[in-house]
Amino acid sequence: MASSASTATGIEHPEEPSRRDFLYIATGAVAAVGALATLVPLIDQMNPDASTIAAGGPVDVDVSKIAEGAQIVIYWRQRPIFVFHRSKQTLDALQSTADTSLLSDADSSAMQQPPYATNWHRSVQPEFSVLVGICTHLGCIPLFYPNASATQPVANWPGGYFCPCHGSKYDAAGRVFSGVPAPYNLPVPSYHFLSDTTIRVGENPTDSSWDFDSIKQL
Repeated sequence: MASSASTATGIEHPEEPSRRDFLYIATGAVAAVGALATLVPLIDQMNPDASTIAAGGPVDVDVSKIAEGAQIVIYWRQRPIFVFHRSKQTLDALQSTADTSLLSDADSSAMQQPPYATNWHRSVQPEFSVLVGICTHLGCIPLFYPNASATQPVANWPGGYFCPCHGSKYDAAGRVFSGVPAPYNLPVPSYHFLSDTTIRVGENPTDSSWDFDSIKQL
């Protein structure tokens, strides 16, 4: 039946591939597999070992590779961790009344972060934000909008994190807006800088014994 349909529409069958064509295809396939095999170890080295993730061990991140205005996502304790390289414009916006006047907990009074991140930028260094990427309403993963427009994805919001499940909004420091379902700011995990360019997520600085499990809500 299929053969008849081809004839009726005037479609001609191409000639059978020659042995030379087969050799070219086979050689190309082997080369592609070989190239992929060399890439896999490189990609794998960029992620922590599965046993490390499962055990909740610390994860190191080279923040020098994150462009200003960009964010990467890593995993710690099987949770997504947002690491955002904030620009001066973003930091200025975090301190503006246009932002803070709309927030539910602008001063981070609820224990959703370690003491060393209880500040206006909710981080160890202002330029780098480290947040647990789980909405405090029902556990969805918020979307990243560093430069939201006046109306998109929602009105009256300068950008940051938006949960599409039920409309909860957070600013670029993970502070929750008033009048949304989420009750608390996004959590900040324990972390510290090993050097100017490397942070370790899942471990406090030497002068702190803060317990991540003491946060109000995840």
